[in-house]
Amino acid sequence: MLKVTALFTEYPNDRGQIVKAAQDVTFEVPEGKLFALLGPSGCGKTTTLRSIAGLEKPRSGEIAVDDRVVYSSAKNIFIAPNKRTFGMVFQSYAIWPHMDVFQNAAFPLEVGTKKFSKKEIREKVMRVLTAVDLEHLADREATKLSGGQQQRLALARALVMEPALLLLDEPLSNLDAKLRERMRFELKRLQRELKITTVYVTHDQSEALALSHQIAVMSDGRIMQIGSPRDIYERPRNKFVADFVGTTNFLEAQITSVEAESGRYVVESPIGKLAASSADVLRIGDKVVLSLRPEDVELAEQAYEGPNAFLGIVDAKVFLGEHVEFQVKVGDRILLAKAHPSLRTVPGEKIYIHINANKCVAIPDTSAQ
Repeated sequence: MLKVTALFTEYPNDRGQIVKAAQDVTFEVPEGKLFALLGPSGCGKTTTLRSIAGLEKPRSGEIAVDDRVVYSSAKNIFIAPNKRTFGMVFQSYAIWPHMDVFQNAAFPLEVGTKKFSKKEIREKVMRVLTAVDLEHLADREATKLSGGQQQRLALARALVMEPALLLLDEPLSNLDAKLRERMRFELKRLQRELKITTVYVTHDQSEALALSHQIAVMSDGRIMQIGSPRDIYERPRNKFVADFVGTTNFLEAQITSVEAESGRYVVESPIGKLAASSADVLRIGDKVVLSLRPEDVELAEQAYEGPNAFLGIVDAKVFLGEHVEFQVKVGDRILLAKAHPSLRTVPGEKIYIHINANKCVAIPDTSAQ
């Protein structure tokens, strides 16, 4: 459906220095799927989205939607943004204050190159307003809508043209935390029901994990990893992805042997010997970084049997309602762990730790090369 190939986008900043915003960005989005570009500010995700929209002209590469090339440096093709007929929703919803809800949603149909009758416009507008649950507010002034309603109106206005591709740039960032959570479910429902191919830009990891079929994690203009939300979270391919997506414990380690049957690696770490898994092919002697998610650091007041079991001392704990966060000292290292509130071990007391080998992810340590 959407195919972005070897995209390079660069531009000068205020001081005349060249900013390498997108560097060799390549990905595909299948029809009807939601693809998230995730990363910190300045990583190139919005520039990539604007390049797809035609609001930025890349230096090189190719962008095609349904085999229609909208940009190609090799073929000297650049189709103007208004000719690409993509739906776009940005951080500021740009709602027209002098128009009511219906007029705002109808505006793209009235100014577009394709002409529609009043009856066709009404049918199309009411269909999208119904989809976003605003049909009962069609006659309300746009300025009297809540933040969540304005966000849904911006979506309706983008959807009314029945776009081949929907581009969303941080559309929930202006909403308060509770409304943002509610709108995630709303967005997910709309996207799945209408089967709109969508590219979604966000810096919010939980948003990307909740909404996406696939995620591309970006840093310094480059894609660091592409995968499903579960892959990105449970099997990060490098330290940046493990650190940026969620919370994790890092331990430096070295491969000492390979378990022939399971394919797992045995490593020596600051807390002792551990069995670990990896998406990479590693060799004995390789230096790695272990990523251990806090929820995968299992705690108990009785000793565990078997490998990956350690004795620690509770250094600190914080009650957070549905779970308790523990800081546990193992040797000279502190591990963050999450446990059920029923675990009442207090600071200073012993506690037993178990780490599932499948959840102990060994990442090649590029800093050691």
